[in-house]
Amino acid sequence: MSTNNGKPKVGVYVCHCGTNIAHTVDVEQVRDWAAQALGAEGVVIARDYKFMCSSPGQELIEKDIKELGLERVVVAACSPHLHEMTFRNASKRAGLNPYLTELASIREQVSWVHTDKGLATEKAKAVVAGAVERVVKNEPLDEIKVPIHPATLVVGGGITGIQAALEIANAGYKVYLVEREPSIGGHMAQFDKTFPTLDCAACILTPRMFETGMHPNIELLTWSEVTQVAGYVGNFTVTIKKKPRYLKEELCTGCRICVEKCPKKVIDHVYEAGIGYRKAIYTSSAQAVPKFPVIDTANCNFFQKGTCKVCEKSCPTNAIDYEQKEQFLKVDVGNIILATGYDLFDARRVSNYGYGRLANVFTSIEFERMCNAAGPTSGKIVLRDGQTTPKTVGIIHCVGSRDRNYNNYCSSICCMQSLKFAHLVKERTGATVYDFYIDMRTPMKSYDEFYQRVLEEGTLFVRGKVAQVSDAARNAQEEGKLIIQVEDTLVGKQRRIPVDMVILSTGMQPRHDAKEVGKLFGIGCSSDGWFTEKHAKLDPVATMTEGVLIAGTAAGPKDIPASVAQGSAAAARVLNLIMRHEVTLEPIKAIIKQWQCSGCRICNGLCPFNAISFRAERRVSEINPALCQGCGTCVAACPAGAISGSGFSNDQILAQIDGLLMDVNPVSA
Repeated sequence: MSTNNGKPKVGVYVCHCGTNIAHTVDVEQVRDWAAQALGAEGVVIARDYKFMCSSPGQELIEKDIKELGLERVVVAACSPHLHEMTFRNASKRAGLNPYLTELASIREQVSWVHTDKGLATEKAKAVVAGAVERVVKNEPLDEIKVPIHPATLVVGGGITGIQAALEIANAGYKVYLVEREPSIGGHMAQFDKTFPTLDCAACILTPRMFETGMHPNIELLTWSEVTQVAGYVGNFTVTIKKKPRYLKEELCTGCRICVEKCPKKVIDHVYEAGIGYRKAIYTSSAQAVPKFPVIDTANCNFFQKGTCKVCEKSCPTNAIDYEQKEQFLKVDVGNIILATGYDLFDARRVSNYGYGRLANVFTSIEFERMCNAAGPTSGKIVLRDGQTTPKTVGIIHCVGSRDRNYNNYCSSICCMQSLKFAHLVKERTGATVYDFYIDMRTPMKSYDEFYQRVLEEGTLFVRGKVAQVSDAARNAQEEGKLIIQVEDTLVGKQRRIPVDMVILSTGMQPRHDAKEVGKLFGIGCSSDGWFTEKHAKLDPVATMTEGVLIAGTAAGPKDIPASVAQGSAAAARVLNLIMRHEVTLEPIKAIIKQWQCSGCRICNGLCPFNAISFRAERRVSEINPALCQGCGTCVAACPAGAISGSGFSNDQILAQIDGLLMDVNPVSA
């Protein structure tokens, strides 16, 4: 090894990041200080550049490694989360082991959190000093390669999951598609039309549902849930619970005679959103995929009272099986795509809008089912009495969204959804429509044109957040009406507007069990509850757990085109890995010194990735490097100090602390 005062030769590169860093940190001063003050620590060159991650910036580093014989590199720039691989690859191209490159975060940890330039510059020096001290202690590491199983698990059978499954299956690879409801299709299967083109939702979706159900490379597991996930990227073993339908699928022809003959009707709170009925044995719709019915044991006369058996008696193929039990299947897959979708905000929580108390206040999904030709009213827009056509309708945006009392974020679809409702009401009833909005957000292709169309159709727009919906009439004109109280911010006054029907454009929110599902698959959720992506801009479908991807509204609110695009993106990422046949894993892992291990097993229970197992014959614990994510939990917990982390040894961390505590006062020329 070439040495400089007995230490490896280190190059320090300070990035301006345009003005992201340079606006708050005196980059040139940090560069000069590193060259002078850190010379004794092995620094032989210090440079700055406007954009170090750019091609010229990377080439600058590569050139110095080759010409100056650099043995360590420190880049003071943005978070390692963003560009660590960029600079590691630059070092690798120049012949230096990539794990001898260290990033000092002076953007996220310095310039973005300080306003005092002098103090920020001093802190940047300390961060650079810590990185230099640490990188000297770094050791060359070799990447780990593991094979990729060619099968994929897709969780969620909405339009996003369907798209992802078809992309992978059409490429010739096996897909297990798991859906917790009896049929695939998700929320889109409930809609009548889609904005902005007003295409029939069923005409778009049902052919894709049928293709998915019939595809030779897709194993459809509906009425099923994932209960356990073990393994690591390329080699997951997944346990799936298949709930009993109480019929033999191999005998059922989907004739639906059992459904027609069933004497028990119940309110359908799922597919028909509570405004329609289904039988105790049912399919969600005539277009359901698969076509097999399921028995609702909570409402079935046989399961509750031991009587009836009409479905068994009427089945021409003897497919009904009341003794059927749940099954547990184990499948091996290389990658997992989570497309678990969203829940609709519960409008009852906004009590001042009267939903659940005032009869003719409807939610958006109830109105979608009402508009659907296959819905409870056969597409007729009527009041709760099932007969009266409304003459005036109020549509309220942002119910549960853009509200700090509920969800502070925008749900992305509400404006366009409300505009679609306004058009459908006008088209089918000729009613006067009032549209109450906070701001109109129509940013995607053809969206604003649709807004202009609805304006021209005569919809009356009122800018203001509705305060209350009530039935408290003040005069004969308001008698029997719903009264919408709102401040019209465009004219600057309070208004009372009587209407026959109110439609609440309810927003999206994370699935009620998103956190539990996240734990099951080893991924996190944001403060709002959506699954967290690896990087919001550069890697929106990957997660921090390799091999587990997210797509569609599982990651946050979005419309159908964006959901479909993310389904395809996740599938492309999976296909990329499958066709490479192997994946490269980070070598930053925990290592157990088995001669020091006392066999206490404390680490076994603490590992969040189930990477540690106990070898009873030798009475020591052992780490599977493919499962280990290098989080360091076991390193901190081991009472015998038998576990160390490659890339994060005690020597490295203590050296970095020493550097951070170094005197960083400016060196005089």
